[in-house]
Amino acid sequence: MNIHEYQAKALLRDFGVPVPRGQAAFSVDEAVAAARELGAPVVVVKAQIHAGGRGKAGGVKVVRSIEEARKEAQRLLGSVLVTHQTGPHGKAVNRLYIEEGSLIAREFYLSALIDRATSRLSFVLSTAGGVDIEETARMQPERITTFSVDPATGIMQHHGRRAAQALALNGAAAKQAHRLVAELYAAFIATDMSLLEVNPLVLTKSDELLCLDAKISFDDNALYRHPEILALRDLTEEDEKEIEASKYDLNYVALDGTIGCMVNGAGLAMATMDIIKLYGEAPANFLDVGGGATHEKVAAAFKIITADPKVKGILINIFGGIMRCDVIAEGVVAAVTEVGLRVPLVVRLEGTNVERGKEIIAKSNLNVTSADDLDDAAQKIVNAVRAAG
Repeated sequence: MNIHEYQAKALLRDFGVPVPRGQAAFSVDEAVAAARELGAPVVVVKAQIHAGGRGKAGGVKVVRSIEEARKEAQRLLGSVLVTHQTGPHGKAVNRLYIEEGSLIAREFYLSALIDRATSRLSFVLSTAGGVDIEETARMQPERITTFSVDPATGIMQHHGRRAAQALALNGAAAKQAHRLVAELYAAFIATDMSLLEVNPLVLTKSDELLCLDAKISFDDNALYRHPEILALRDLTEEDEKEIEASKYDLNYVALDGTIGCMVNGAGLAMATMDIIKLYGEAPANFLDVGGGATHEKVAAAFKIITADPKVKGILINIFGGIMRCDVIAEGVVAAVTEVGLRVPLVVRLEGTNVERGKEIIAKSNLNVTSADDLDDAAQKIVNAVRAAG
């Protein structure tokens, strides 16, 4: 789950992390009132959307008067911001963050994330802040420092020294880096984050470190422990189909292709999407129904796929281990009976109760094409979609 910048900074502030003063605003009047209350000679009007690249897209503006703040708030609220992360359709701006301006001497990059290779939290730091870190990693990898933290010890003094060295900080600023790393680590662990990114982290002209931006993602599987964080969820930032899928504990991600996919297991789902691409079409979604899906979950998954107007064909690919093929078949028949079938449907079943699953589909009298294996299934659905025009 993602949250907005202003929410992320409020959370970090609770852990002692240095962030500039600021207020959220949901209307032009609230934005003006916030700018006036901050009383700073320079304020920054920031669009709040779940995407990076806001500055380059005109979503972050520095202003030097109340009237300028009003003008930018009027321009941004209700607009659609298109960045390199939103896709061509962009995201609607429904809220702003009005923040006190900072006198910046240097900019850095800092992030914390779970390193799956070491099963530890890792910090990534660079003196190349405020730019695309991916480009820095590709062109100047020597400017990036990474270190992990042993969960048995937590943050130690040497982690702080490593961070200060990576950012080329000395004196008071180096001591602040020690504290900052410890505070960010505490916040990350306490709230079950999966990603914490600060870009840029800045050193002000008064020699103070400030988190000028903050992006936080949380582990969805741990949200039951944090109702106060779950309450921060902004459903307007999420795809409606993904919201519906989350109600049934389905792993669903909307994509831009035309072939809807229902698969059990993330690895098999990725392979299914790859082979669709191999035969010249593109998947409309990633959908993993999981190993223990019920009849109801399968039916819900099918309805979510068919609700996407881009879908021109559907491929169901099930390898039954824990998941039983007859359960999948019953769910598909129930969903098709309820919502109808307007596009080609190819089903490949293999594994537990596969003969029973095939029998259920065969006796349903539905217009369903069976496939012998994944390659056969991919070719059949691609050909069917192309034949349908």
